[in-house]
Order: sequence, then structure tokens, then C-alpha cells
Amino acid sequence: MTVQASARGVTARSAIMRAAERLYATEGFAGVSIRQIGEAAGQRNKSAVQYHFTSRDELVKAILAEHAEAMEVHRLAMMSRLGEPGGMSPRDRIRCVVLPHIEHHIDLGVPSWYGRFLAQVVVEPALREYAVSVHLERPSLRRLYDATREPGEPDPGRTARREAMTRVLIVHMCAELERDLAAGHATAASAATAWRRLGDDLVTAVCGLLGALRSDPR
Repeated sequence: MTVQASARGVTARSAIMRAAERLYATEGFAGVSIRQIGEAAGQRNKSAVQYHFTSRDELVKAILAEHAEAMEVHRLAMMSRLGEPGGMSPRDRIRCVVLPHIEHHIDLGVPSWYGRFLAQVVVEPALREYAVSVHLERPSLRRLYDATREPGEPDPGRTARREAMTRVLIVHMCAELERDLAAGHATAASAATAWRRLGDDLVTAVCGLLGALRSDPR
């Protein structure tokens, strides 16, 4: 394969991923066909999507992995400044969980579709578990969650529920703000301010939620 052909392939693959992300975010999974994705990505070959991705699920997984890696960069940078999770304050650990999502959304600009795309993925039965695992398998996030676990927890299921509640808050509140910013055609500066305000609110909300659950006598 020539360098030029390889470059075209990378460009086509990226265009397909961005088109799929946008269409799934705005139309949902049931309303979007592989053919529509190819057309939206400017691919003349009707088999282009299948050529680059063997299935819809593989396409979605590639999109998720790309965003997870970008957030990992932000999270590792934060953790390098704050030290090991076990030595952080509870609030700083939550900040390291939440704020990489926020900074990544700022990097994406306006409009973006990842927040709404992810909100669609986490309610799609065939994809939900992968969406969860692709983030939890990141070393930095796993270390943070492990540091928040209480020794001797009598009900291990409560740990999973706490993580799920945190995840739901982050995913769906990011999707809500992304939708509002896209509809309002915000400037880059005003969008960044709105994202960071949401980040602060999410950190406070998650800290309060986890504190309330820990104090529950059950």
C-alpha cells in the first residue's frame, strides 16, 4: 500500500467515525443505517463503512476508544500534579474522575456530538457493557475508583452502584449541556465557561452523593 493510499484510508476512516458519531447522537441507533453513515462521510463506495469497520459495533467501539484515550491524557496530567490517588483528598479524586470529561468536551469545540453519542450508547443493550469497560479499563480511572473503595464493605454491590450513579450523572449532564450549547451556537469562550461551571457542579454533586451513601446506616 502506498503512503498516499494509506493517508486516504486514515482520512476516510476518520470521516466515517465523525459522521457516525454525529448521526447516532442526533438520530439514535435505530434511525441510522450504515448506508447513511457512508453517504454523510462523503464515501462514494457503498461498502466503505464495512471495509474500514467490520460491523456497526466495531465502528462504535472505535469511536469510544478514541475519546477514552483523549480523556486519559487529561486525567494522567491531573494525577501527575496531585500524586497517587490514595494520598488525594476525596474531592480531588472526584475531580480527577469528572474533569477530564469536561476538558475533553472543551477540546472538541462547538458543536460537538460525543456527549449525546455516549448517552445513546449507554442505553443500547448491545453496547452498554463495552462503553463502561472501555473507560474502567483505563489504568488511571481504575486506580481512582480503587482508592475510593471502603475496606470491609459488607455489600460489594454498593460499590458498583456508586460507580454507576457517578457515571450516569456525568454522561447525561454532559449530553444535556452539549445539546444546549449546540442549539444556542455558543462561542468557544462561552462554551468553555459553561463546561467548567458544569464540571464544578458535577464534582460537588458527586461528592455529596457519595458522602450521603457512605453515611447510610445500611
